[in-house]
Parts: sequence; structure tokens; C-alpha cells
Amino acid sequence: MTIKIFRGKDCVHHDVSGEHPEHPDRLYAIDDQLLSSGLDMVCQHADAKPVKRENLALAHDPYYVDSIFQRAPKTGVIWLEQDTGMTPITLSAALYAAGAGCDAVDWVMDGENRQAFCAVRPPGHHAEYDNAMGFCLFNNIAVAARYAVKKYDLSRVAIVDFDVHHGNGTEHIIAGDQRIMMCSSFQHPFYPHSGSPVSASNILCAPLEAGANGEAFRKAVSYWFDALINYQPQLILISAGFDAHAEDHMGQLRLREEDYHWVSQQLRKVADKVCHGRIVSMLEGGYNLSALGRSVVAHIKGLHGDDTSH
Repeated sequence: MTIKIFRGKDCVHHDVSGEHPEHPDRLYAIDDQLLSSGLDMVCQHADAKPVKRENLALAHDPYYVDSIFQRAPKTGVIWLEQDTGMTPITLSAALYAAGAGCDAVDWVMDGENRQAFCAVRPPGHHAEYDNAMGFCLFNNIAVAARYAVKKYDLSRVAIVDFDVHHGNGTEHIIAGDQRIMMCSSFQHPFYPHSGSPVSASNILCAPLEAGANGEAFRKAVSYWFDALINYQPQLILISAGFDAHAEDHMGQLRLREEDYHWVSQQLRKVADKVCHGRIVSMLEGGYNLSALGRSVVAHIKGLHGDDTSH
């Protein structure tokens, strides 16, 4: 198996509150399911390095990046906005989370038929060019995309986001950048109340009504795969949010593990056709711990090309 799982050493220590849904147990739940499924033994594993500051500036206002460094507390918790807090360890966790994406890009681009999954937090897809939002400080997937474009002189990178929430930050950063195509599914209307209509020609969206199940999801996103093949990306990145699962109360969609396996497998088929199988996936949402762990296992099996999600 050529799938490598990237982790950041401080990602499990970022904890703003025992009541906050985005908490360290998310990563422990994933690790538990990787162990019980046997995937832990067959995947490769790597410790990420913190992202370099100049790579953050590929996707963020340098003044915003400076402000995050300056506001990092020595003690206690500060709130950048109502959902997004920082403890003394949060900045380090966020740097490792963004760094994992860049390290995963390096590993995937250094060979063929390679897929990576970044089991990191805090998530990133709500972080805008100059604004923290929705648990997110830095936009991990947009940083990885711009890093890939710059370092490897890529002209076409695709981002696929199937979180229950629209990746407003990613769209905010890459809208109009024809080097990056974004395919996004999300519950709509729903937080953050954006995404439809799309803001630029390089954005494809599949808004879903509350209560939509896996069949509706598959029908809504099925046009992505031909669009991706036509676009011919040289690398596929995934904002892998699992909070559209039926057991996750963060949203009102009704997806199951087999739906995450299906979309992951379809993306793997596209990657095999257009970019030598190169895929980097990064964790976004997913707050029901059991459903999250099971869905990540199904996702990784789909990325590997396994025929079944079980």
C-alpha cells in the first residue's frame, strides 16, 4: 500500500474547551479505527514538519499571518472569533497541520501512484485570506495547493471538498485562480451561508438540501469526475470533512461510510487517469467520533482503490 498518513506532533494538544466540538478525541478516534481495521499496519506513517512562514503567505495575507503569531497567548484561551480559539499550543498545532499538507505534497510528487492522508487539526477550509473562521486559523488545503503550484511549477491542481459546510475560505483564496479548480459539495443553506451561486469559473458546486442522503449526494457530484478529467489536474487535493455523515449532528445530511468510500474511489480512478494516482487528502470536519473513525477508514480504502468499504 502506497498510502502514507501524516500527523503533526502538537495537533492532539490543541484543546480550547472540553465543550468545543473540535477537540483532540477526533484524532484518537481515527487512530482507534485505523488500528481495529488493520490499516494502521499496512499504511506508511510520517511526522510532519511545521509549515514555513513563507508558504503560509502563498495563501494568506502576510499581515494576517503576523497577527496570528502575535496574538498567540502565553496562558489561557483567546478567541479570534466566536468559534475559533487559541491556547498556548494552538499556533504550533496549526503550523504542523499546514506543514503536513506541504510535506504530503512533496511525498506524493516524488513518485507515482502515491496517496496521502493528513490526520491533523485544527482544520482549515473556513480560514479566509485574512480571517480566521469556523475553528480554522490557516487554510491547510489552499496552502498545499499554492505550495504545489509554486514548488513543482504545476499549472492545474484540483481541490475536492465534501465537508457538510461550504469551504468558504478555500473559495475566497483561490476564486479566479485558473491554476486551481475547486469542486465542493455542502449542505445549503447552512453555515457559513455561502457557496451558491459560485464566485468564479474555476469553482464547481453541488449544494445539497438538509436531509439529502447518499443517493442524492452521488447524483449531485457525479458531474465532477468528467469535469476533472477534462481539466487534467496534475495533483488532486481533498478537503475531507466527514460531518455530512448521518450520525453527525453538526449538519443534517445523511451520508454513510459507503458514500465516502465511493467518492474516494471515484477520485482515485480520476487520479489514475490524469495525474499518476497522486492524491493528498486533509482532514476537515467530522464530530461524531465513531462515525468519523469509520468514515476515515472507508475514505482511505477508497483512495487505495479497494472495491469494498468494509
